[in-house]
Amino acid sequence: MKNYLDFTLDPKKFLPLWLMFLVGAIAPYIYFIVKMKQHQPHEPVEILTFVAIALMIIVGIVLYYFFLKMYIESIKYKEQNIKFNGSFGVYIGKMVLGTFLSIITLGIYSPWFQKNLTDFYAENSSYNSTGFKFLGKGLNLFIIMTLSFIIPIIALSILVTIFFKAKTGEAPTSILIQTLIYLIVIPFYYLMYKWFFDFNYKEYHITWETKFWNSCGKILLELFLSVITLGIYAPLAYIKLYKYFIEKTVAVSPETKLRFGFDIEALDDFLFLWGQGLLCIITLTIYTPWATSKIGKRFLSKTYLENVESV
Repeated sequence: MKNYLDFTLDPKKFLPLWLMFLVGAIAPYIYFIVKMKQHQPHEPVEILTFVAIALMIIVGIVLYYFFLKMYIESIKYKEQNIKFNGSFGVYIGKMVLGTFLSIITLGIYSPWFQKNLTDFYAENSSYNSTGFKFLGKGLNLFIIMTLSFIIPIIALSILVTIFFKAKTGEAPTSILIQTLIYLIVIPFYYLMYKWFFDFNYKEYHITWETKFWNSCGKILLELFLSVITLGIYAPLAYIKLYKYFIEKTVAVSPETKLRFGFDIEALDDFLFLWGQGLLCIITLTIYTPWATSKIGKRFLSKTYLENVESV
């Protein structure tokens, strides 16, 4: 039997947060970009430029808590919404400490920072009065970041410096470099998200049942189709990747195995995403809260959990 999820985000409640984000984060960012383009090397940088960056960071950090809290509490399953009880004060403390330690360690601490932040959201989220527990380890994420991103990027930089330095402005060389970057980023993001999908709920272990090469190949195919269609295919790529990975997500207990699934309607879903995106563009993103609510509801209301076998 399929049990479907739901998404109950109220766009009217989301709108004030979105407007604060536009004014407090996006506007300062645009100001910073404009000022830096106008800046001459011999001129000092205006204090207001630094103020804009500081404001953007502070507002982004503060609103991230409220955005994610609202998203979590909008997820519904079997007539019950997930509840989130995490304190804003505790969140800010973790953000300040994690950011400080990441800076003074030149980014080395950032995997443990991400792990602690994910712990905070998981442990303070509950369904049917039972909380979640995140199982990912900071050391594992550090290894993933080092082996699948940092070392390959360093190697690529050396390669470009040695072999392509004089040709970096030429189109064929730029395309080749961009392709190599994609080939690095795809495995990195796959491994990072696989690390993230590792939770316990009651006796269930929620994780991905995926294979590295198959998954990276799927991502590469959808990315390739998006690029050669100049982005037109991109919404369908997102839909197909969502279906692929949601169907690889399982919840296993000593007695049963549950699997997630998604009822795809490829053409209708594709046109729906394009329509919502265009409405956001023509309204200068003011429509975003309604788009977020409608997209979330369309996807989660077609996402289900079913018992596939007894263990």
